[in-house]
Amino acid sequence: MSELPEHYRQLITDYPAFHEALEGLGQAARDAGPLETRVANLVQLAAAATTGSEGAVHSHTRRALEAGAGPGEIRHTILLLTSTIGFPRTSAALSWVEDVIGG
Repeated sequence: MSELPEHYRQLITDYPAFHEALEGLGQAARDAGPLETRVANLVQLAAAATTGSEGAVHSHTRRALEAGAGPGEIRHTILLLTSTIGFPRTSAALSWVEDVIGG
């Protein structure tokens, strides 16, 4: 995976048991249902965009790419949110996606 942000690496160092539990919860959620990894990452990307979390959008964009999602699928995932979260938040999320995709 791409380099993690410094604050997240510090959290892992300072709270390893917390990080392990967090990773375990994420894995348990992924294992709980039938969604393909690529689709699950697009869902998480959409959720990150709806909360306005730039870091989470970056993270889930990277994860979606690693799981085989294409740039078009990632952009479309965000565009689909327009009527739900509004154009300004959609535009911001698209800019965060582009930070990772580099387009």
